[in-house]
This record gives sequence, C-alpha cells and structure tokens, in this order.
Amino acid sequence: MHARRALVPHAFTAIWIACLAIGLILLAGFGYGMWKGVSDQSHLNQVWQQEMQSPTARPTLDPSLKRPLGGVDFAIRVPKLHYFAAIREGVGSGILFAGPGHYPTTRWPGDPGTVGVAAHNVYWINFPELKSGDEIDLETRYGTYRYRVVSAEIVEPDNRTALVADAEGYNLALTTCWPLWAGAFATQRYVIHATQFWPSPPHTGVR
Repeated sequence: MHARRALVPHAFTAIWIACLAIGLILLAGFGYGMWKGVSDQSHLNQVWQQEMQSPTARPTLDPSLKRPLGGVDFAIRVPKLHYFAAIREGVGSGILFAGPGHYPTTRWPGDPGTVGVAAHNVYWINFPELKSGDEIDLETRYGTYRYRVVSAEIVEPDNRTALVADAEGYNLALTTCWPLWAGAFATQRYVIHATQFWPSPPHTGVR
C-alpha cells in the first residue's frame, strides 16, 4: 500500500516532465517557423528592391507583367506603419507564414475591381492603427498605385463580401487575422478597405 502511494508523486512528476518537454518542443518549432518566415520574407524583399533598382524594371506600361515573376507579384508599403513587404501569389498557410499573399481570384493593382491582399499571420504589425485617410501603396513592375483607407470591419473567415473582385471602382481589401495576438489561430478576420487615388482612376464602371 505504501509502495503504491509512493508511486503516485513519481507518476505526476513524469507526466509534468513529459508535458514540459512537449511544450518546449512545440515552442522551439514555432520559434524556428517564425524565424524562417521572417528570413524568407526578408529575402523576397531584397529581391524585389534589387529588381526595382534595375533601369529596365519599370516600363511605362506593360500589362503582361501582371503575373508572378521570380515568386513575387508586387509589393505593399504602408508609410504610417513603416511596413514594407513583397507579396506572393496565393493565400495558403505556407505563403502567409512567411509574408503577405495576393488572393488569386481578385484583381491586380491598376485594374478595375478589388485587389485582395492577405497579411501574414503575425501580431506585431498593428494594422488596426490605420484610420480613414491613411495611405497604402502597392508597388508593381508597371508603376505604383496609391490607396486611401476608407473603412475597416471584423468579419468571419467565410465572409467573402469584402473580396468582391468585380466590385465597382478601384479598390484594395487588406485582410489580417483577428484578434492579432492569435496569429494563425485567430477565429475572425480584420479587413481594411481602401480606394485608389493615384493614378487618378477613370470614372467608369467595372469593365
């Protein structure tokens, strides 16, 4: 009887140690994933910036460049947040763990309709700080397009009304996880709506 009682604390100790070990392994894996994501995004940013410094990188207008090249679609710059990132095609977890992605079913900058960009699953970029009138820039191989924030909303993950590709006007929808601290485990999405103001878009409906 005494022997059985003596084994109980040892069992709890073993369980505690096992849980601690599993937690440390998960934390290490998460830390490595975050480090690799930041490293990959930094590399893409450098590739994009080097390409933009090339004298042949910015034609007057070449619609054929509205496609991924070298793994990058275009780039986003948010002056108020001092944020810059190259954007890849797609919004899968493999892409968003490293950086922002372009919703494939939405438009490209400069086209009528809505450009959809998913921010990556991080909590240190405080997109909710953006208010009406703040600027968001999309830099492409065929020019820079500037947007002005007009509104923001919190929606469920399956809500697609914020990403209507053929919506009237020249729009940008920037989505990120909500709440921010939850990262990839967030249960909702924070959506920022912006409209293009430069170059001044033509006052026509969606074609």
